[in-house]
Amino acid sequence: MKPTLRQSIQRLGIVDVHEHHMPELLLNRDVSLLQLFRQSYAGWTQARPYPLPFETRTGDPMLADAGPTTWAALTPFLEHSGSSMFVRNLVGAVTSLYGDGEPAITRKNWRALDTAVRKNHRRPDWCQTVLRRAGIERVITDPYNDPLLDAPRALGNNYLSVMRLNAFACGWHPDACDHNGNRGHALLRRCGVQPDSFGAYLRGLEKVVEGLAARQQVALKNALAYDRDVAFDEPDEKLARRAWGQPSPSPAERKAFSDLIVDRFCKLAGERDVPVQMHLGTALIRGSHPLTAAGLFERHPRTRFLLMHLAYPWSRDLLGLAFVYRNLWLDLTWSLLLSPSHFKLALHEAIEVLPDESRLMIGGDNWHVEETYGAMQWARRLIGEVLEEKVASGYFRREDAERLARKILRENAIRFFKLEGSE
Repeated sequence: MKPTLRQSIQRLGIVDVHEHHMPELLLNRDVSLLQLFRQSYAGWTQARPYPLPFETRTGDPMLADAGPTTWAALTPFLEHSGSSMFVRNLVGAVTSLYGDGEPAITRKNWRALDTAVRKNHRRPDWCQTVLRRAGIERVITDPYNDPLLDAPRALGNNYLSVMRLNAFACGWHPDACDHNGNRGHALLRRCGVQPDSFGAYLRGLEKVVEGLAARQQVALKNALAYDRDVAFDEPDEKLARRAWGQPSPSPAERKAFSDLIVDRFCKLAGERDVPVQMHLGTALIRGSHPLTAAGLFERHPRTRFLLMHLAYPWSRDLLGLAFVYRNLWLDLTWSLLLSPSHFKLALHEAIEVLPDESRLMIGGDNWHVEETYGAMQWARRLIGEVLEEKVASGYFRREDAERLARKILRENAIRFFKLEGSE
C-alpha cells in the first residue's frame, strides 16, 4: 500500500538551517530534566533571556545554574505555563525520547525521566543519536557565545555555523558589547586585525568575511533586533565616525555606527555570494517590524537574505516583502514553536504568494537536541497537514506536495547554502 503524504514526509531527511547548539551546552555531560526546561524556549515562559531598554540583568537566565530537579521546580513550567506551545513541545520530546508510553510529565514519573536524561547525556554519542532519530542530516548553528566558532571541529562533521555580526555593529569602543556580551574589538583581534583606528576597524570587516570558509561558516547572521531597531538607514559615515572611541556615544551616533557596519557586511556578502540570516519580529518589538528593513534589502539587491521566524506577528507583511524583493528567502524556524495554528495559516499563504518554490526552509532554533527533536516532529506534522489540505482542496496534486516538502525540509537549504558535495 502506498504511504500517505504525511508518512512520506516523515521519511524525508532534514537540513536544519538554524539552531543554537553550542559546545558548553551540547557537550555538557551533566544535564538534568530541569536544565532542559530552563535552557529552552520553555524557559522563556519564566524569564525572557534578553533585556528590554528599560531593564537590566546580571546574566543570561538560560545559562544560570538550574539547581536540583524537583517537582516544585518543574511545576512553574508544567502547571503554570503548561498551555504554552514552548512547554508542550518539550514535554512531547522528553516523553518520546525518555518515557515509557506516558504522554505527560507527572508527579509519578518525573524522577524516572530526570534519571533517564542524566544517564543518556553522559553518553558521548547521545546528541548525535537524537539528531539521527529526528532525521536531521546537517545542522547550521548560531553559537552566539562565540561568533567565530568552527562548528565542525567543536561539534561534529554534520555541523556548520553562521557568524553573528552584532558585536561588530556595537564596536564603537573596545569595551562596547552586544546583548550577549561579545566585543567587536576582541573578535577582530582574534582574526588578526588590530582595530586601532576607525579605518582599520572597517578594513578588518573584510578579513572577517574572508575567514568564513576557513572557520566553516556558511553565512552571516544579523540578530540586531535584540540590540536596536531594524531600520538600517543609508550609511552616514561622518556621524558614525563621531561614535568611534566613545564609551557612551549618543543614540544617533550609535545607530549611525551600526547602520554603517551592517551595510558594509551586506555589501561584502553580496560581492562574495554569502547569505545573510536576519532576525525579524518580537525581540525589541517596538523596532522589529520587517517593513522597516526594506531599505537595506533595496540597497543590496545582490545579497541573499534569509529572513527568520516568519517575522511574527507580522507574517503577512513579511510575505509581501518576499513577493516584492526577489533577494529574500524565508526561514520558518521558531514560528511553529510559538503557535502551530499561526504557522499553518502563514504556510498556506506562503505557498500561494512566494514567487517560486526555493524560498522556504526550516530549522529548530533550539539549545538542546531534545527541543530540536520535538520541533522537527512538529515541523513534519504541520507541513504534512498543510500540504494534505492543499491536495484535498484541489490546489495542487500529491506529486506537487511531495516535491515542495522535499524542498522545504532539505533541498532548498542545500542549494541556498551551497552544501552540494559536502559531507
